[in-house]
Amino acid sequence: MWLSKFQFLPRPIAKGISLRYNSPLLVRLTSTASNSQSNENITTQYSELSPLLVKQAEKYETELRELDKDLSSGIHFDVNKQKHHAKLSALTDTFSEYKEKLSELKGLKEMIAFDPSLRVEAEQEYMELVPKYETTSSRLINKLLPPHPFAEKPSLLELRPGVGGIEAMIFAQDLLDMYIGYANNKNWKYQIISKNENESGSGIIDAILSIEEPGSYDRLRFEAGVHRVQRIPSTETKGRTHTSTAAVIVLPQMGDESAKSIDAYERTFKPGEIRIDIMRASGKGGQHVNTTDSAVRLTHIPSGIVVSMQDERSQHKNKAKAFTILRARLAEKERLEKEEKERNARKSQVSSTNRSDKIRTYNFPQNRITDHRCGFTLLDLPGVLSGERLDEVIEAMANYDSTERAKDLLANS
Repeated sequence: MWLSKFQFLPRPIAKGISLRYNSPLLVRLTSTASNSQSNENITTQYSELSPLLVKQAEKYETELRELDKDLSSGIHFDVNKQKHHAKLSALTDTFSEYKEKLSELKGLKEMIAFDPSLRVEAEQEYMELVPKYETTSSRLINKLLPPHPFAEKPSLLELRPGVGGIEAMIFAQDLLDMYIGYANNKNWKYQIISKNENESGSGIIDAILSIEEPGSYDRLRFEAGVHRVQRIPSTETKGRTHTSTAAVIVLPQMGDESAKSIDAYERTFKPGEIRIDIMRASGKGGQHVNTTDSAVRLTHIPSGIVVSMQDERSQHKNKAKAFTILRARLAEKERLEKEEKERNARKSQVSSTNRSDKIRTYNFPQNRITDHRCGFTLLDLPGVLSGERLDEVIEAMANYDSTERAKDLLANS
């Protein structure tokens, strides 16, 4: 079987970054040349995509040429066809870049092996080109794989403290601030839909963050799971490191959730499927607390999902927010059930990248963040928690997920 012939190219440590995941889609080709002056053997190696993936990319190139012909002949493109054309254009541009860099690597390999006069320069150019080539390869793999069903959706992030008491609540607040900082760095619109603070101290009991940027779900879905922090709390007198956790749930926002459309959406449920309870808001105090029936609780009877909302003074707005969360939870539940059925049907041996237990560790004494699913480590906790370098962690996990999905796709081809 072709997959059994894979050889993995290790990722180097650079600038405090360690990438230890393997790329099962890449066949490793190795060439060895001898240095006549030092008699040292210098091994040069690079990786090529699976022939099946290359064939798929060539198929998209052909399809793009056909669309270009239609466009030049004046055939009208609707919105969907325009989007498809743009997607194919981006994919084929990346494929062209991949082929160009691969050709350069092959030429440099020949120089290193057969032209001693240019060997030093060729080796230097080769070392600079390999990381760029691998980045292009990863981008191409991402574009060739089928998109996530909710890839273009905005996202909802639910955060709750886990074990660790007040320290876990503080960590949940830190994660909320991290995602807000990440959204700010990307100029994404966001709003805190719900936030319950710890009344007896710092931190939060729970929070729901809405990121309204289309496609943000595809970027943030790998954040779902249990995040672990290791640090010395401010109240610790003996300098011991404590371990706490917080859970992050990432959901897609489905459709238009404005107050105007909520009544129409409510009517899409079968009679008796949703129970809506209206009650008075509770909390620390305020003019609308315990004085108006503005709080809303939705119960989806078939699944048992319950959503409560009281953040707004308006009952209608609370109902809109509650339906937003309910709809997202139902969509995610259906997706996970479908994926589970597909995995059972093909008896996959590949572990899911959506594991919920301890996906990531934030180690403050070592200034280290490690994603346990792909083995990525970054030595810059402040940079990640501010949101500025979170993209590097997400990118590593996205690349790992792509190679796992592509490996599974090739194994079942």
